[in-house]
Amino acid sequence: MLPYEKRLKQNSRALRSNMTEAEQALWYYLRRKQINGWQFYRQKPLGRYIVDFYCPAARLVVELDGSQHFESEHAQADQVRDQYLAGLGLRVLRFDNRQVLLETEAVVEVIGKSPPAPPFSKGGVDASGLEVADESENSDANKSNRMETENELIPTSAIKVEPIPPFAKGGLGGIRSGTSPEDEVDA
Repeated sequence: MLPYEKRLKQNSRALRSNMTEAEQALWYYLRRKQINGWQFYRQKPLGRYIVDFYCPAARLVVELDGSQHFESEHAQADQVRDQYLAGLGLRVLRFDNRQVLLETEAVVEVIGKSPPAPPFSKGGVDASGLEVADESENSDANKSNRMETENELIPTSAIKVEPIPPFAKGGLGGIRSGTSPEDEVDA
């Protein structure tokens, strides 16, 4: 479980009862494990911050930015916040409120194509439900850091995940022109 400051719990509850229009629109798609069977939490305290949406299975944070986030002081604060969350091993996706309201399904598609969290390194079951062997059971150390995909073992160190760029004001929303959404996530 990730640490959080207990003083944020009351603020988190208040934010959940007063969600913005964009948060409500996105929550409609994130709730009840509708995306990849992942559980999302809204207004979740993580460390010293309250994030808009958090998915523990994918170690993913989704932040919705209002117009104030385009000001330089807020952009700097967001960068510090993103670095802190990355230090906790989390990936952060940022979307503009306008983008969420006008292109909700595209935003949901980008979130759904985010790769799941890597499997456990010491046995158990990973986020996709595949059983992962304990290192002590394998004589070959490289076998413990592999993930099974369609009857083929791929070293987890070979999987490259690039962050999805934040949405630009009036832009295509993380989708570079000339590429399809599949290319963007698989890159």
